[in-house]
Amino acid sequence: MGIWVSDPLVCVENLAKRFRSGAAELTVFEGVDFELARGESVALVGQSGAGKSTLLHLLGALEAPTEGSIVFDGRPLANRSETELAAYRNTDVGYVWQSHHLLPEFTALENVMMPMLIAGAGGSEARARDWLRRVGLADRETHQAGELSGGEQQRVAMARALVRNPKLLLADEPTGNLDERTGESVIDLLLGLPAQHGLTVVMATHNRGFAARCDRTLTVEGGSVVAA
Repeated sequence: MGIWVSDPLVCVENLAKRFRSGAAELTVFEGVDFELARGESVALVGQSGAGKSTLLHLLGALEAPTEGSIVFDGRPLANRSETELAAYRNTDVGYVWQSHHLLPEFTALENVMMPMLIAGAGGSEARARDWLRRVGLADRETHQAGELSGGEQQRVAMARALVRNPKLLLADEPTGNLDERTGESVIDLLLGLPAQHGLTVVMATHNRGFAARCDRTLTVEGGSVVAA
C-alpha cells in the first residue's frame, strides 16, 4: 500500500533494490511506494541492516534502484543525464551523515564553502558565513575541523549541506556519534529547517524520541516501507 501526501516533492513508485554477490541475490526491499511532501520532516526507523541508508542513497541518487522510479519535483531521476544528476546531488539535495566528513586541513568556513566552490557558484564566502551564523558558529569560522568539538563539527556539516539551499535534506543517523545533550541540539537545528526554510527533511534514526518529533515516521522492515 502506498503512502501518499498532498503537494509531493518526491514520489517513489514500485522501488526495488537488490545486490548480487556471486550466484546469490540479496533483496533489500521491493514494491516500495511512498511520497514526501514539501516542507515536512520524516523519520526512517527500522533495525540495523533493514535498508534505511540504502533508501537515503537512492533518494540522493548516490545509487540507482534495481526497479521502480523516483520522481523529484515532477521529473524522474532516471531521465536525467549524468551531468544533471551531479547537479541534483550538489544543488537540490543536502546530506548529513553520522560521520561529518569534514576536510581536516580546511577551516570551518572553507568546509562550508566547498559545495559552492565545486559548482563554481559566486558569493560562496558570504553564504557560508551566513550559514555558520545560523547554526551558531559565527565565532568558529577560522578554526580547522580538528579544533572543533563533535557537536560543532556536525553543525558545520549541516551548514555545508544547506549552503546551496537544497529542497531535500537527507540525514543518516546525524547524532550517532554525539552525546545525548549535543545530539538534542543538533536535532533542534535539523527539525527547525522545514518551518524556517521550507525544505523536506528525511532522517534515518534509531532514536525513537527524535523520530517522534518528526511530522511522520516510516518504518523500513521486511523489504517494505510502511507508515508507523
